[in-house]
Amino acid sequence: MERAYDLVIRGGLVFDGNGGEAFETDIAVKDGRIADIGRIHGAGAEEIDARGRIVTPGFVDIHTHYDGQATWDSRMQPSAWHGVTTIVMGNCGVGFAPCRPDDHNRLIHLMEGVEDIPFPVLSEGLPWNWESYPEYLDSLASRQFDVDIGSQLPHAALRVAVMGERGVNREPASAADIASMAAIAQRAMECGAIGFGTSRTLNHRTSDGHHIPTLTAGEDELTGIAMGLAAAGKGVLQVVSDFTDPVVEFAMLRRIVERSGRPLSFTLAQGGLAPKAYQVLLAALDDAVASGLPMKAQVAARPVGVLLGLELTLNPFSHYPLYREISALPLAEKLARLRNADFRAALLADNPERRGRGFASAWGQMHLMAELPDYEPTEESTVAFRASALGVSPEEVALDQMLSNGGRGMLYVPFLNYAEGSLDAVHEMITNPNTVPGLSDGGAHVGMICDGSFPTSLLTHWTRDRTRGPKLDLPYVIRQQTRDTARTVGLYDRGVIAPGYRADLNVIDYDHLTLHAPRVVYDLPTGGRRLIQKASGYVATIVAGDITYRDGDPTGSLPGRLLRGGQPAPFAMAAE
Repeated sequence: MERAYDLVIRGGLVFDGNGGEAFETDIAVKDGRIADIGRIHGAGAEEIDARGRIVTPGFVDIHTHYDGQATWDSRMQPSAWHGVTTIVMGNCGVGFAPCRPDDHNRLIHLMEGVEDIPFPVLSEGLPWNWESYPEYLDSLASRQFDVDIGSQLPHAALRVAVMGERGVNREPASAADIASMAAIAQRAMECGAIGFGTSRTLNHRTSDGHHIPTLTAGEDELTGIAMGLAAAGKGVLQVVSDFTDPVVEFAMLRRIVERSGRPLSFTLAQGGLAPKAYQVLLAALDDAVASGLPMKAQVAARPVGVLLGLELTLNPFSHYPLYREISALPLAEKLARLRNADFRAALLADNPERRGRGFASAWGQMHLMAELPDYEPTEESTVAFRASALGVSPEEVALDQMLSNGGRGMLYVPFLNYAEGSLDAVHEMITNPNTVPGLSDGGAHVGMICDGSFPTSLLTHWTRDRTRGPKLDLPYVIRQQTRDTARTVGLYDRGVIAPGYRADLNVIDYDHLTLHAPRVVYDLPTGGRRLIQKASGYVATIVAGDITYRDGDPTGSLPGRLLRGGQPAPFAMAAE
C-alpha cells in the first residue's frame, strides 16, 4: 500500500522554534520538507512514536571548524550526536581555500596552532583537490554528510593567497591587494559561501608560535572585503577579537556594517582580565541594532575550558623534565611508569620548566572532571580544595585524578565565562535579544577542548538542572539554537517546524537527556587522537526527512549536503 508520507512523527510535544509554548501534535514529512502538522491520518513509510518526548527543529551550529574533517569524513561528530543538523565552518579566519600548492603546509600549521588539529592528521587527510575557493566548494559538493554544511571564506587563507609572504608577515595590504581580496570574496559568495570569517585575537597562532596573518589587518582591508560581499549582495561577516579596547574595536565593526550593509556577528565572552568588558560590548551592540544595523553576538553556553589528561595535549606535568621522558610512550607504558612508587615520588619532587609553572597558580581553578560533567562547578571540586581536605599536595591530587579510569581521568580548567566562579555572566549575555548561541568549535581543539556538546548543555543545564542561579525557558533556548542561529547566517528555510520548512528535526527524551564526560578516541587520519563527547536521550535526529541517528547511533543515512549560500524562506521559494 502506498504511504501518504515519507515519515510521520506522532504525538510529540512540539516546540516549533518560534519561542511559543509547546503543543502536542503529529508531524508529516514528504520529500525532505514538513508537509503537514496536526492530526495526521495518512500513514508514513516510516513512523516515530514521540509520545512523552519533545520534538524540536534540528539545531543549527554556526561556529564550527570541520573544514578539514568534512573533506575526509561523512559524519560531523561530535556535533551530530547533539541534535545538530546544520553546521557552519570557516570561522575565525582559518581554513584551506583559496590555497596555492606551495602554501599547503603553511595553512596546515596555522590550523594546527589555532585549532589544535595535528599536522599529520591534516597532511594525510586533506585531499587538496582544489586551489580556488569555488573549487573547494565543488569538492565538498561531491560528498555526502550526516548534516548540512555551510562554509565561510577564511580571511587567513585569502590573505596568504593574495599577498604571499607579505600576508603571512602581517604587512599592510595595498589598494591592489584589497581589490583582489574583494573580488575573490565576491566570487566566493556568488559560488555559495555562507560568509566570511576573520580573527583579531592574540590567542590564534600558528603551531610554531607566529600570530595569525589577519591579526592586524586594517579597517580598509576588512571594509574592502565586506564590500566584496556587498557587491555579491549576499554573505555574512564573522569576527573574533580580543576587544582590548572594546569601544574602539566595536566602533570599527559598526562602521564596516554601516558601509557594507552585510550582517555581522562577533564572539562575546567574559575574560578574566576585564570581567565586565562584555557589558560594554552588549551596550554598544544594543545601540547598533536599535539603529537598524544587522549585528549579533555569539555566546558560549558554558565556560570555555581546557581539558588536561595523560592522553591529551597538556597536563600539569607536561613541562616537568622527568615527565617529558615518558610523554611519548603509549598510555599503558606511561601508566606503568606513573604507578611505580619510585618514579611517582621522583616526579612529584621534580620542578617544572618555567613555562609550566603557571599550573601552580591554577590549582584553585582546576576542577576534577566527573563522569557526569558539571560545567558550573564549585570550589569543592577544585584540585586545591581536594588537596587541602586530604592533607596532600595539589600535584598528588591532579596525578591521581589522571590515573583514574584506566589513565583516562581528566581535569577541567575554565578560562572564559567563569571569571567570577559562576555562569551569571553567561546568563546576562545569552538572555540579551541580540545574541545567539555559538562558539562550540566543533571539529577543533581535538586534544584540549570538547565543546561541540554546547546544544545539550543549553537544554540540560540551562532549562532543567541549574541550581546556582536562574534558569532559561525551554521554548526560548530551542528558538535560540534553531530559528535564531539559522537566520543569523541567512538560512531561512530551516529552524522552524511549519509546512514547507526543511524537515530537520529532533525527537528528544528531555527528562532523561544526559551529557556524558569527554573521552579520547583514535579515529582521525594516521590514527590521530581526538576528544569526543556523547549524550543519551536523543531518540532520533532527522535531516531532510531522513533519520540519521537513533538513540545516538548512526543509521547509515547521509542526506546532508553542502549548502550553496543562504537559503530563502519557504514562501519565497514558492514565489519563485
